Amino acid sequence: MHIVFIPYGKIEEVELMLADMRAQKHRLKITKGKQTKYVWIQSQVRVLPFGVYEYVCPKEDMDAVLHTLNFNNDRYNLGKLKRGFLRKMVKCEKIPEYKTDNQYLWIKGNVTIIPIGVRYDAEDLIDTTEGEYKGWKHEAI
Repeated sequence: MHIVFIPYGKIEEVELMLADMRAQKHRLKITKGKQTKYVWIQSQVRVLPFGVYEYVCPKEDMDAVLHTLNFNNDRYNLGKLKRGFLRKMVKCEKIPEYKTDNQYLWIKGNVTIIPIGVRYDAEDLIDTTEGEYKGWKHEAI
């Protein structure tokens, strides 16, 4: 799951928020036959062109991330044309409906988030080919 947005604010505060986001750990669901386990993984923050960022996490954590970034409160109305252009440029989809019952404790003071959209990972599960979880399958992050 890729959550695409533009952070806006004082550079030190934006960098502090991005550092909090990078430090977040997520539980990735892995399966082998009928067995299910969860392993801890590091989140990813990626920089795209034109000041656009994306946060990569397991799809199970999408609601909490969207709520934490306050995706339902767009103070900067980009307009349908501009937001549509940005979505097309970074190949993402409209923001889905999400639950607001959980969020992360990221420091976001004085940082405004301009929501762009989301990108879903491939539906196919990837086989782990080495290490402790060889033969287990997981979401293609």
